[in-house]
Amino acid sequence: QVQLVESGGGLVQAGGSLRLSCAASGVSSSRYGMGWFRQAPGQEREFVAAISRSGTSTFYSDSVKERFAISRDNALNTVYLQMNSLKPEDTAVYYCAADRFLGRPTMENEYDYWGQGTQVTVSS
Repeated sequence: QVQLVESGGGLVQAGGSLRLSCAASGVSSSRYGMGWFRQAPGQEREFVAAISRSGTSTFYSDSVKERFAISRDNALNTVYLQMNSLKPEDTAVYYCAADRFLGRPTMENEYDYWGQGTQVTVSS
């Protein structure tokens, strides 16, 4: 059983940066592709970024490409999401998720395990 715990969320001004972390326990995270999703109030959860088990392949939504960067440290069982040039529309609860195969990294229902989420609020 994989357990995921996100941290690093908070309140930041537009144009600022935050780095989210997702710590995995219960099994080596290197066995899973990892993804970040977000859900804004009143909206459906949407894909943000994903990374393969080895870290050699990454995927981004068009809305965050060039501003966000996903990375992982398998020795620490941790995945990161560096968020730069934040905008008010990035405000959401951010979730990390684990997918054994990462066959379709943008598809929410492909992921096997989810964290509880961390709130990111970007003020204008």
